[in-house]
Amino acid sequence: MGTPTQITDAPPPAPQQTVDKRAARGATRPGDRIFLGLSRGSGILLLVIMAAIAVFLTYRASLAISKDQGNFLTTFQWDTNLVPPNFGIAVLAFGTVVSSIVAMVIAVPVAVAIALFLTHYAPRRMRGPIAYVIDLLAAVPSIVYGLWGALVLVPHMNGLFGWLNDYLGWTGVFSWEGGAPRSMLTVGILLAIMILPIITNVSREVFRQVPQMHEEAALALGATRWEVIRMAVIPFGRSGVISASMLGLGRALGETMAVATVLSPTFDIQASLLDPGGGTFAQNIASKFGEATEFGRDALIASGLVLFVITLLVNGAARAIIARRKEYSGANA
Repeated sequence: MGTPTQITDAPPPAPQQTVDKRAARGATRPGDRIFLGLSRGSGILLLVIMAAIAVFLTYRASLAISKDQGNFLTTFQWDTNLVPPNFGIAVLAFGTVVSSIVAMVIAVPVAVAIALFLTHYAPRRMRGPIAYVIDLLAAVPSIVYGLWGALVLVPHMNGLFGWLNDYLGWTGVFSWEGGAPRSMLTVGILLAIMILPIITNVSREVFRQVPQMHEEAALALGATRWEVIRMAVIPFGRSGVISASMLGLGRALGETMAVATVLSPTFDIQASLLDPGGGTFAQNIASKFGEATEFGRDALIASGLVLFVITLLVNGAARAIIARRKEYSGANA
């Protein structure tokens, strides 16, 4: 009798290989091919639009900068009607960055605190109305914020400016000569109110995604509610809060009508945040574009190119920060 042959079963395919084969089979279906093409085309279209904007801004900016008598980056003047023209973005860059920093310093802590209150402290009956009011603030047009700032906020800033001058005027940053409170601090406060709903809503949704087991484990170890937030909630949502802050910063950098309504623009840099004067890229473009000549519009487009580059750098820095802290992101929880 011959020895019986042993029949061995082939090893089952690896799970990842099975998923890949199923995906390959599914990709041959017409619906999947159409969806894949639309998704890929949308991504390519976005890149094409961004590239077209960059090329347009660069071309028109080069026409103006090539005829500029002064240094485009350091000149404290904007006069495109001179022969030869003399203009620069030093004041605009300073005002844009300073007003946005003031807005972020005020808005981010308040927005994160509101988001934490809505997700971990507020009674259930209060969460809906408060969230509704915050959503309503996000829908208010910027011109309405500007009118409110000019008619309500500015007249009531004298008391705050006087207090800052009395107690912090020695720093020079908060000294006040008694002029109209149409300054960078007023603009920063108004921008903070405008970006507050964006940061609050995104942060609230991020904090709601914290795994319940993380919080329950911290409570089981005897942690207080604040310790749970500090050790479990904030580390989990840090990347989301950074993303929300960058969204708010993007609006603060490009805000136009509200700043133009509140600020008293001058082409000089004030050491004090309370002194009137200064300007921003968006405000300068909005106020001068209608009466500018063709060359003046090219000069304004050149300043818009700088704002475009600043926005790209800010978003790139945000993505780099998030990538360094990806271990805290919800996707890796």
